[in-house]
Amino acid sequence: MSARKLTRYLYWGAEILLLASTVVATVWLSRADEWQPLALVMLVMILGLLSETLTITTADGGMNPSLVAFVLAMGLLGPGPAVACGIAPAIIGSIRRRVSLTFWLGSLTAYAVPAFAGGWMVRLLTSDAHAVHGQQLAQSVIFGLIVFGAFLLFSGLNFVLVGLDLLVEEGRSFGRQVQEFVPLLSAEFATGAIATIFAVAYISVGLPILFAAIGVLLIFRQLTVALLRSEDRAEQIEARSRQLVGLQLGVLRTLVRAFSMRDATTGRHAAAVARYAKALAIELHCSEEEVDTVHAAGLLHEIGKFTWPDRILHADVIEGEDLAIVRNHPQEGAILVGALDGYGDVADAILYHHERIDGAGYPAGLIGNEIPLASRILTICSTYDTMTARETFNSPMTPEEGMVELRHAAGHGQLDPELVETFIALLERDGTTLAEDVDFETELEFERRVRQVAQPRST
Repeated sequence: MSARKLTRYLYWGAEILLLASTVVATVWLSRADEWQPLALVMLVMILGLLSETLTITTADGGMNPSLVAFVLAMGLLGPGPAVACGIAPAIIGSIRRRVSLTFWLGSLTAYAVPAFAGGWMVRLLTSDAHAVHGQQLAQSVIFGLIVFGAFLLFSGLNFVLVGLDLLVEEGRSFGRQVQEFVPLLSAEFATGAIATIFAVAYISVGLPILFAAIGVLLIFRQLTVALLRSEDRAEQIEARSRQLVGLQLGVLRTLVRAFSMRDATTGRHAAAVARYAKALAIELHCSEEEVDTVHAAGLLHEIGKFTWPDRILHADVIEGEDLAIVRNHPQEGAILVGALDGYGDVADAILYHHERIDGAGYPAGLIGNEIPLASRILTICSTYDTMTARETFNSPMTPEEGMVELRHAAGHGQLDPELVETFIALLERDGTTLAEDVDFETELEFERRVRQVAQPRST
């Protein structure tokens, strides 16, 4: 016989001995007055028997009416009813779930022994609970502390016995069980506190207040169940939203990748413009949402060129008949990006990033501040990167030459002069290598954007 099997047999024997001793002691020491008043006994037993049906389960634990029943039985009746309250639901639950005999044994022991110990603790530390109506406040507090102490004793013994059972049967260590149990403590303590308040209220007022309290508990349960179902539906909707947003944003990412295969400069240019634009937006003290809008627009501002034929995409000089196609790419890009829920501002930034301050731009001929701030930022950053990037021209401009050209463009009505000066000050302060070694995928932060867009927006 293996050592593990021998350990299990010895443990089962110890459980049988402990359970039998508890049942014998309960019968031997039980008093007739423990089972009075009958209405209270019936209420406690019903709560225990309906525990599985009435349990409220949450991510952090839950509220189990059986625990309320245990506390009421230990505090108001005695060890005998408390043990009965533990054994009856355990037997019915085991029959319903058709568990093994070893599970039966472990379940009965884990409930009967702590209930017996808690009931005896209350009996030893208090006088007859049924004879203290009209007690003073101090006595009520003391009685409540004793009942809550019985709850703590019950919970501690229950955890130890269940833990031993899992250790022997499944090899699950106590350390792991403690880690799993700690998140449930708040709900456990809350249930124990509520049950203690019920017990004190019964002693002070009588059975009607207890029935009223149980009624309130049941109403609270129904409201909580409705709330949990609503939260579950919200989580399902959010998960589906993430899938949809992931698909939509993934399509845009794939378009940029495919476009990069046709024009190797696209991915790097988009990432560089996004990096510059984000830095400039922060320098202008834009809000976090505005900064993210500008950054996203930088990444996707060229996506409308995906529809261009190669003769236009790789042309040194754009022919007159192709100018309409070229001028249409902001609208094409805005349509693609605007289809993504929550990216309306990004689409607007892309739509107007070829406007000019003097009104000679396209597609709408906006003037000055009529052009969205994000678009004006985008225009400056895209212009600068185009002039200074190595792959753009055979002889790209130096950063200093690029700054001079930006000022020249601002003086001739193309760019916003104030934003140009802020951008140049940024480059001079932080260095002109701000966008070196940029990478489209790194700047995109795909998973973060999916989570962000999928989150429900407050109204």
